[in-house]
Amino acid sequence: MARERVPRWLVLLSRPSGLFAVAFLGLCVALALLAESVAPYDPYDPGQRALEAALSGPCPAHPLGTDAFGTDLLSALIYGTRVALIVGLTTGVTVPLLGALLGGVAAFFGGGVDRGVMFLVDVVMVLPGLPLMILVASYVGGSYWIVVVLFTFLGWAGVCRMVRGRILSEKEALYVEAARSFGAPRWRLIVRHLIPSTYPLLALTAARTAAGSVLAEAGLSFLGFGDPQAISWGKILSEAQSQGALLFGAWWWVLFPGLVVFLLSFSFISLGYVLEEVFNPRLRRGGHRG
Repeated sequence: MARERVPRWLVLLSRPSGLFAVAFLGLCVALALLAESVAPYDPYDPGQRALEAALSGPCPAHPLGTDAFGTDLLSALIYGTRVALIVGLTTGVTVPLLGALLGGVAAFFGGGVDRGVMFLVDVVMVLPGLPLMILVASYVGGSYWIVVVLFTFLGWAGVCRMVRGRILSEKEALYVEAARSFGAPRWRLIVRHLIPSTYPLLALTAARTAAGSVLAEAGLSFLGFGDPQAISWGKILSEAQSQGALLFGAWWWVLFPGLVVFLLSFSFISLGYVLEEVFNPRLRRGGHRG
């Protein structure tokens, strides 16, 4: 009797790590979309800063405390979710998509096309990422959309190389030869047969890219190269450091922003590992990661 096929979404939710990732990411998306409705205060409005309660610890009026400017940290973290999700989700999609497309084209067509794409890959992979980000942010500005473009530009090359290697090994498979013998066009062979063989790899890559982008954006903002007009978690940490939060015992100003950065990155990574199992049933037969 054939084994009953388990729905992919059920596999995703059957793993504790997958359930946690979906729940936390869903919460972040909801907070980002409904920030104006759920945040107790508007951190962009100077009139809603409680200067008399500056550096106040967690209390009923300010559940996560306030910073040195009297800004409610809970509200600031809720609004900062938008920047983290925009950077993480956008790069998590664009980097694997661009890398898979160029890697598939290079592997399938070969010849001059392959050499041209691989030359671009080699050029991008030797570029110093962090110095380039800081240089561009210094001269162009620290808008998080600039950060997204930079992360995409610097991240696609590694994905392209991995996808190219995977497709080269699948290119001569019998099912591909059969599709070619029936007259399937090249674009259909790439999109319908070869690219899907890389889905487990792309799922994990997308998650790692999203997590890395969240951490990198927070790092750039912490160094002072973030968007000066947007509230982000890294910017909150930067202000905490510059204002000597720990020196004055304002541990909440450091703990809670750092915690949400960690939890969002961890959620993306956990989701990637579970999606790898979802797209590759062989991983489920030998056990799972969590």
